[in-house]
Amino acid sequence: MKITVLGSGGWGTALALLLLDNGNDVTLWSHREDGAAELRRKRENPLLKGVALPETLGISSSLEGVKESGLVVMAVPSFAVRETARNIAPLLRRDAVVVSVAKGIEKDTALCLSQVIEQELQGKGAVAVLSGPSHAEEVGRHIPTGCVAASRDMSAAKIVQDVFMRSRFRVYTNSDVMGVELGAALKNVLALCCGVSDGMGMGDNTRALLMTRGMTEMARLGVAMGGRKETFAGLSGMGDLIVTCTSMHSRNRRCGILIGQGMPVQQAMKEVGAVVEGYFAACSAWQLAQKTGVEMPVCESAYAVLYEGKSVEQSLEQLLARSKKHEVDESWI
Repeated sequence: MKITVLGSGGWGTALALLLLDNGNDVTLWSHREDGAAELRRKRENPLLKGVALPETLGISSSLEGVKESGLVVMAVPSFAVRETARNIAPLLRRDAVVVSVAKGIEKDTALCLSQVIEQELQGKGAVAVLSGPSHAEEVGRHIPTGCVAASRDMSAAKIVQDVFMRSRFRVYTNSDVMGVELGAALKNVLALCCGVSDGMGMGDNTRALLMTRGMTEMARLGVAMGGRKETFAGLSGMGDLIVTCTSMHSRNRRCGILIGQGMPVQQAMKEVGAVVEGYFAACSAWQLAQKTGVEMPVCESAYAVLYEGKSVEQSLEQLLARSKKHEVDESWI
């Protein structure tokens, strides 16, 4: 199959290599020609060090390849999804499948990224989502990984499953697009929080507390927005939360560690050297919590630190000083 991967970051590159290994004709697109030229010259992505880019992998800054592609992978950052979808809409085949692999929520609209893509494509192509615990650094080195392909059109989800699946990259299907995307986006906020806790010198107990109560918040919001609670127990929920909150591959956790150590938010994001999706998702989570009336104290604390300048010490103290609760009454299970 002819495939175009839009976005030459670490994740887009790792997926392009996986699809190439599966016998597809793959082109990796960079939004800048100098970036594409550098990848062609070095045959290595600095965000995926030690992984060679074969000569059989096409690398381009032109979107013309979209015209012939049966599958288009949207691997650009969340803030660039709308513009990119708008740019490919006139070029896209009507029978193409567009796969969103970015993990975030659009800042101004609080829409999930598949919704943004659908708005811009206006009925052209089928839209699916691929998500799960999948660090690019590990996928690029063929470390066993599992993800979920979600679409309201299950035939599209099965196409994604067939095209991506291989011996060390297992893909499940799901029709709960809302649940899959919210889990993918909100776990980045929680990874930032866990990183802050680690940077402050807190322990495993604190991280487990934030992850577990954060999981409850994710699922409560997801159900309120039409998702299924079972989805949050799967790869795009619990699975992605575990890997993102505990690994140093996680740029969100690394950014949180720096903030917890006292570095200003904007400086910490710059220091990470890649897009910190949790920063943008924290704003969207706060907006959605206000809109739905869902109580999300951990995510709201993240918003206060990231956008209102509240100290991490004060935020943690206030979280721990909340009124007494019954755990099961607030459970998402």
